[in-house]
Amino acid sequence: MITPGTFPISSGAAEILPDPWTDGVFLLKVNGVESSQLNPDRPETLGFEYMRWSAAVLRHRFAPDVDRLRVLHLGGAGCTFARWVTHVWPQAHQLAVELDAGLAALARERFALPRAPQLKIRVGEAGEVLAGLRPETREVIVRDVFAPEDLPFPTPERSGDLPFPERERRGEGVHVTPAHLTGLTAAAHAARVLVPGGVYLLNIGGGPDLTSVRREVAALTATFPHVEVMADPAMLKGRRRGNVIAAASTLPLAAEALGGRAGLARDLLADALPARLVDDVGRFVAGAAPAP
Repeated sequence: MITPGTFPISSGAAEILPDPWTDGVFLLKVNGVESSQLNPDRPETLGFEYMRWSAAVLRHRFAPDVDRLRVLHLGGAGCTFARWVTHVWPQAHQLAVELDAGLAALARERFALPRAPQLKIRVGEAGEVLAGLRPETREVIVRDVFAPEDLPFPTPERSGDLPFPERERRGEGVHVTPAHLTGLTAAAHAARVLVPGGVYLLNIGGGPDLTSVRREVAALTATFPHVEVMADPAMLKGRRRGNVIAAASTLPLAAEALGGRAGLARDLLADALPARLVDDVGRFVAGAAPAP
């Protein structure tokens, strides 16, 4: 049973509060910033649109009866997406990496998460864990890591000592993916850890000019032969700040037996917040220089 309240975590405070729009559903805020939607009775329901877009990618890549699905989540928070994976693929083995030890403990104790081996939670820094994994040991890697852009590079040992700026308390801080997870080196680590045909799935935050998004996608296209990019049309036209989902693999992202790229495009357009697949990813990243 999820109980609303405010709870101390290593980097500050986590707040669980009822979702004002949906009965029986809760929101998790981490240091004043909305992080996860928690639906204890319906793990198949994803309230955040970018998670639904990510789910569409995996549904069009892996059949429900796939023999093996080992998933690495870089960024844990409420483990909402991991609960969804377990609902769709009960045989999946997952590892969620969360920097904040207190948040990891809160999620394990209060969010009715699947137990090991279905879901393990490791306290650690996502980039370090990714770099240390053995080759070809995961079918899926999900990167959903954000931190206030004005904070220093975090480590688990000092996460409890990170500054907590006043603008973060007001929910005004811009959150970005740490730079060491966005460039060619991180993409190469992901390619090494994935099995052939595995999927690297990234939640990318971007501003209206899409410069940071294009640089991240350029790192993917330099590393993987197949890359897809999706977001709502307003975001892709540079009208607002928001989330872009990118997916990369050594094989086409959408299996023909599961509807192919056309089926994925239809599912994305049918979402409550429709998303569009970028038609020409090469043109999208033209002139963008990936980070090292």
